[in-house]
Amino acid sequence: MTRFSEEDRDRIRADLIEAGHDLFARHGFDRTRVSDVTDAVGIGTSTFYQFFDSKEALYLAVLIAERGRLFETLEAEVAAAETPREEAETILRTTLGQVRSNPLIRRLFVEGEIRRIDEQLNGTSYDDAHDSGGEGPTVGCGDGGGHENSDGHENGDGTDTADSGERVAFDRVLPQPDEWVERDDFRIDDPAVVRGLMRSLLFVTQARETPVVPAGTYDEVEEALIETVVAGLFADPPTES
Repeated sequence: MTRFSEEDRDRIRADLIEAGHDLFARHGFDRTRVSDVTDAVGIGTSTFYQFFDSKEALYLAVLIAERGRLFETLEAEVAAAETPREEAETILRTTLGQVRSNPLIRRLFVEGEIRRIDEQLNGTSYDDAHDSGGEGPTVGCGDGGGHENSDGHENGDGTDTADSGERVAFDRVLPQPDEWVERDDFRIDDPAVVRGLMRSLLFVTQARETPVVPAGTYDEVEEALIETVVAGLFADPPTES
């Protein structure tokens, strides 16, 4: 077995995740082979298994890294919003745009890929083995931060690929819904309901280019949906008499 320095291990692991990201995005999980990934990185397939126990483990690492990137994008975009209404609009527009344009984000949040892969790696049902407070791997949650492995150390890329047998945590949430429900002009008092509402809107992207939405009108439908939902969340400010 080839021995690598810690620096080489970090580099090769990052290269595998990057190559996996590109291949899984283009071809999907089933059509991507371990040899495709190792060929792209320039290592042998036997070396691959020094870094990941399986293709599923690599896929999980890719999905978690992609989820972290989405949260970074959301946090940067929301930071520029000046009002809670703008925050809600920004979160919805950014997330819907990512689901539409990024196949990994779509598989992650709409098709529930991270849950399926996590269950395969752990040989159990996600719902039976993990209580995430009803959030699950969907918009408004996800963790993207570091996890400790069985040795008490977190992976350098902030992910736990389940190599150590640890389950993936889904405990990170965007803080905005918790802040919105404390406002007098916000119509919902439970942040979990707000997150559930925002998660459910992601599925509208499945109607794109289908008979459900008339041809050429999807963008208008999505925009109208965002405006209607945000208007419904926040009460109109009182008018001066």
